[in-house]
Amino acid sequence: MVPEESRIDLQSVVVVTKQQLASSIGAETVILGLSAGHYYGVDGVGARVWEIIQKPALVADIRDRVLAEYDVEPDACEADLLKLLEQMREARLIEVEA
Repeated sequence: MVPEESRIDLQSVVVVTKQQLASSIGAETVILGLSAGHYYGVDGVGARVWEIIQKPALVADIRDRVLAEYDVEPDACEADLLKLLEQMREARLIEVEA
């Protein structure tokens, strides 16, 4: 469990770690987390988020891009994005930059 003060929020900047390999296969992106030795798959919006965070990105900007590109309610988008990013961090696929 991540302490409350270090949770990802809209002002966090996230980026993929160097300890992963990823490849797009059709509409899905498959990610091998080298630290844990596990494969992960994301598709649709998750694959788009993965594409965006290849370079450091402010979470609020990621949310805004997803809202502009997909038909989704803002509150649901934000909650789902934060959950996805927390899961990616727990899997050591992304890091939060200070």
